[in-house]
Amino acid sequence: MKNITILYCFTLLLSIHIAKAQSKEQIYFEKAKNINTDKAYTDFLKKYPHGNFSQKVQDARLVLDDIQPVISTFLGNGQRNFYGNQAPEKLDVLWKLDLGEGNSPVRGKPKIWKGAGWTGQPLYVREKGRNYLILGAFDFNLKKIDAETGKIVWEYRFDDIIKGTGTLWVNPVADNIEKRYIIIQGSRLGAGKTIDEKYITSLRGISYVSGKELWRMNSTRTHCYSRDVDGSALTIGDTAYLALENGWFTVFSPDPEKAETRDGMLQAKIYRQIQYFNVQDTLTHHDDLVSESSPTLLNGQIFTPSGSGHVYGYNIEKAKNDFDLNLGNDMNGSAPATDDNCLIVACEKQFSDGSGGVCKINPALSGEKSILWYFPTETRNWYVWEGGIIGSAAVNDAYAQGDTAKLAVFIDVTGHLYVVRHDNIDPTKLALGPDGKTLYPMPQLIFDQKIEGTISTPIFVNNIIVAPTDKGLFLFRIDLKNEKLILLDSFEGVDFDASPIAVDGKIYIAGRDGFLYCFGKI
Repeated sequence: MKNITILYCFTLLLSIHIAKAQSKEQIYFEKAKNINTDKAYTDFLKKYPHGNFSQKVQDARLVLDDIQPVISTFLGNGQRNFYGNQAPEKLDVLWKLDLGEGNSPVRGKPKIWKGAGWTGQPLYVREKGRNYLILGAFDFNLKKIDAETGKIVWEYRFDDIIKGTGTLWVNPVADNIEKRYIIIQGSRLGAGKTIDEKYITSLRGISYVSGKELWRMNSTRTHCYSRDVDGSALTIGDTAYLALENGWFTVFSPDPEKAETRDGMLQAKIYRQIQYFNVQDTLTHHDDLVSESSPTLLNGQIFTPSGSGHVYGYNIEKAKNDFDLNLGNDMNGSAPATDDNCLIVACEKQFSDGSGGVCKINPALSGEKSILWYFPTETRNWYVWEGGIIGSAAVNDAYAQGDTAKLAVFIDVTGHLYVVRHDNIDPTKLALGPDGKTLYPMPQLIFDQKIEGTISTPIFVNNIIVAPTDKGLFLFRIDLKNEKLILLDSFEGVDFDASPIAVDGKIYIAGRDGFLYCFGKI
């Protein structure tokens, strides 16, 4: 009985102590909420980093910041299937910005690059009542641009041209607002540098707020010929995932507070790296083993189409790959996820015995069984490509309501714009796959419109298609009821390798003529 009494008294005293502590925390919380400043919230979190009100304080601080990403990574989100909220029906030039140019050698010879190109899709951010774009350009600079006026807010200079699209990561626990919003951005390896340099820091973390560098990452030498970074990182919580062009799928922290000083540089902390090619790939693809695509999140797995011919799936919980579909051909495009838990994968002709094209895969199945359909495209040489799709396909799943048909759109290098029902098989047709031997079902073809060749990615926004090509930009409306693809407008005479976004009735896209364009209706 005595021991029970002692235990009761101890429990009672502990409860009183906890209640007092909670009461103090709540008083401090109410005080911080009433003051409603970044300093008040930060002071609270320093005192109660894991308190009962810490999450509410972090959320309140983000509301106070009033920085809201709309397009935060390539193709909009971690599923690579959101391209904006509203497209215009006219392509009037509302403004254009001279992005400049840069000299970046190709195969050892000088080359002048103007504007921005593949993938080159702007990020879109709402901040304190204004809207901003983040775009890397061929003049070596990452730029923050006022989306209403085209005026440059800040620039950060890389060592080479910037081809890929960044990812804006929000870090709610950062005490400093400069480190709370971080752009993860890649570039080419560095003008004047060789593939065998010890350090090629072609991936960096840049503050969205100030444009200042926060960390770097060394893209190490591998059997692959490239040390560039074109892909856009996928961020989940406090961790980022990206296959660098050297073939290393890298799991890392984008938090500058966790960065480590190595070789005289503040470098992002790397948790894990997995090589996205094998010995057999080096025999068939030689050193063309580049990973240029942006990873896609689907059901706890991260999928990356690779230039080594594989679509890899990394299991987040198991911290290892548990999916590997070897298609054999080169793949540079990213794979949008669909509502039926599948991926739409674009394939080049290169390294395959069959045609390039597009396939739908269900990663819940293994091997060839995961390929639900294949849509081959024409084999024809076009610049340095042999055929197929260089960019990505786009899907309308994020916009389709009710019984609206689920569509995919893609453009091959010969200039055919295809629209297919990715959720419907054509029972009358079969097609040879990438291996040139295996027959697969084909999806129902809705439209085949000849425009111009491209390496870019078209986008869907509701029933509007925005299609960039080597000869201009084309704007279509889909009328499924009347089976019509209606050309609304075109802007011709400019080579668009970059990918567009469409937000609030405006289209933003960079051209190879040197300019970033804002299109809409005057």
